[in-house]
Parts: sequence; C-alpha cells; structure tokens
Amino acid sequence: MTLEDLRGRRIHIESYGCTYNHADTRRLEAILERLDCTLTGPDEADTVIVNTCTVIGATERKMLRRLAAFADRDLYVTGCMPLVQMELIRSVCTPHVIHPAEIHERSRGVGTPGPGAVGVVQVASGCVGRCSYCITRLARGQLESTPPEAILDAVRDLVASGAYEIQLTGQDVAAWGLDRNETLPDLLKEIAEIPGRFAVRLGMMHPASVLGILGPLVDAYENEKVFRFLHLPVQSGSDAVLERMQRGYRAADIVRIVDACRERYPDMMVSSDFITGFPGETDEEFCRTLELLERAAFVKVNITRYSRRLGTPAAALKDLPERIRKDRSRVLLVEANRIYDRYNECWIGRETPVVATEKNAPGSTVCRNPCYLNVVVEEDLPFGFSGSAVITENRRHYVIGKLIPHGTGHRV
Repeated sequence: MTLEDLRGRRIHIESYGCTYNHADTRRLEAILERLDCTLTGPDEADTVIVNTCTVIGATERKMLRRLAAFADRDLYVTGCMPLVQMELIRSVCTPHVIHPAEIHERSRGVGTPGPGAVGVVQVASGCVGRCSYCITRLARGQLESTPPEAILDAVRDLVASGAYEIQLTGQDVAAWGLDRNETLPDLLKEIAEIPGRFAVRLGMMHPASVLGILGPLVDAYENEKVFRFLHLPVQSGSDAVLERMQRGYRAADIVRIVDACRERYPDMMVSSDFITGFPGETDEEFCRTLELLERAAFVKVNITRYSRRLGTPAAALKDLPERIRKDRSRVLLVEANRIYDRYNECWIGRETPVVATEKNAPGSTVCRNPCYLNVVVEEDLPFGFSGSAVITENRRHYVIGKLIPHGTGHRV
C-alpha cells in the first residue's frame, strides 16, 4: 500500500510523541489534502492513521491500546513504532504501514505551520549517539541533516506566512551538520540574516554534541533572532550512571555548558530531562542527580521513570523495583518544581518584551519573552502582537503578565 491508495478517502489522524513526529503529521495532512482526502473525526472516517511514539513503556502501552481500538477499521500506522516493533503491533492489529521516509519523499519542503504564530522546521533525523536505553535511535537511524538551503527556504516561507516563533526540531539539533561538515552555529547565522521579525527556538540538543560547538553556540544566542533557551537532556547527575547509559559526557561537562550560557545570559532558560531508576542506580548515584539539578538550576524538567526497551543494550540489565523508580521520580519532581518557582519569581515586577504566539483559553493569550518564558496575558491579543509586559504572578508552568499601555504594541 502507498499513500496514493488513500486518494479521496475520509481520514482520521491521531498523532503522538515529539515535535518532530507532530511535524511529520502536518506533512502527511498536506499530502492527503493534495490527494483530495477529507480529514475528519474517528466516527466519520473510513480510514484511520496513527502516528506512533514508543519512547518509553507507558507510551508503548498507550499506542497498543489506541491501535487495538481501531483494529476493526481500515488502519494505517506510521512513526517510530512500526520501524522497530512491528511484531508487537501485529499482536493487537494488522494495519498497513506508512514509512516516515515516504512522507518526507512526497512532502514539499521541510517546514510546517504549527499552532498560532509558530512554525516547525525539521533540521535533521537520526543521531550520532549510542545511548544504551534508547529505542528511538534504532527507529530513526543515523544522523541525516537537512541541507541548509532547504532549511532557509522553510524559514522564509514560514515567516512570510506570519510565523514568529520558528522551532528547529530533530532528535539532536546540536548534531546538525556533522554529516555535512557544517555546524549549527553557522546555520543560525544564515537564518538570522533572513529578513523579517521572528525568533528561533532550538529543539533538544544532546550534551555531547553541544560540547563540540559550545563557544560558537553561546555566541549565537547573542542574536535577537534566537530565543535564549536551551533544552539539554542530562538524564543523570552520576558519572557512573552516565557511563552505563553510554551518554558520552560527565556531570562536570553539564556544569561547564550551563555556566558558559548563564555567565553570558544570566536569565537564560535551560531545561532538561532526567531518567530515574536506571538499572543499578544506587541511592548515592541518585543524590548526584539531585545535586546536579540544583547546581544547574534547570527550569522545566521532564522526568521519566526508566522503562526497559527491548532491543536496546540496557534491556539486558536488571531493573530496579518500580517502587524505587517512582519514589525517586517524586523526589526529583519536588526539587524541580522548587527551582521552577524560583526562576519565575525572579521575573515578578520586571518588565520584559513579549510576543503573542498561541492561545490556550478564551480571553487570554500565550506570549514568549526573549528567554522563552511562558507569559500569559489575560487579554485577547492577535498573533504576532508585540509589546512589553510586567510580570505579576507565578503560576509555576507559566507567569502572568500585564501589558504596559505605552501604545507601543504592534503586530508583526
């Protein structure tokens, strides 16, 4: 079966996982529209497509439940799961497969519009890592960087269509260009030369890849067209655990990266990911993670309890009891929230530039400041509106801002 076989159908699509995966869904939607398909709800559809994610066990189980729910329908699957777990999928259903490569081959360009004034550009697929626990690298394979010309064209198109926030996404954005003898900071310089009013939000960057471009990357954040935001997935603060994870760096390297950013940009938002209860993790090793979290003062931390992924090297290791994984996750979350509150409270009473990018609730607008702070303004603003706001309240996962009525606000 090919995408051409879907011509003229009424199709329901469900999409899960990372920004990259959702961007693939937007590509797929555009292809289907050219095939005269109608996108609709599940009850009205004669065909269902599920774009899957299988990064952790809980997600895998959710995917299997959703696939089982559509087992009696004309069902198609795409995303990471059919690339590495087709037998598991067949245990609950017998779907057709849409390979992500086919979506990319039939797409026009690498940029896709997101919600509101957001655009997404897929700069690379795959990675150069060898993490012992990761199933995504098995699904996505080796690094394949998008040519810079295609990325620049995508940014131009998205800016011309009204996007202010341009999200660069991939499994490891910092690795972009390693397979082309090019570097991410050089790409950012070219992007920043594109006319228009916009800012780039860099996606997840593996610390080992960041170390190779640290100085030029820190310099790149100087440009007003780059949000001062760094998503640096650390996973553990213990060198012994990091070695078992085969992450390719040490805790001291993380401190060096964060210090290099914060010394230049004290308000810079640095977020991270952690895995609790990796096989063999001792109480002392977990304490090293807590220490690194506090030392680096990560804002917005994603915490995952370790789950075995079949086919990965770590799957051969003995799991810790679920109780320990869960308890450590809770302890880490309490500390992470405390740091999040501390960061937000530093903004209270301060004036900051903001740009309206999304809407989550009637009568309010989601804005971003230069450090990518999530500022909710309790007014109905048009996308692209820019002005200044005073931060008045901390709501942990966002702050409340009050517009300053200087008459300087305008639309992009």
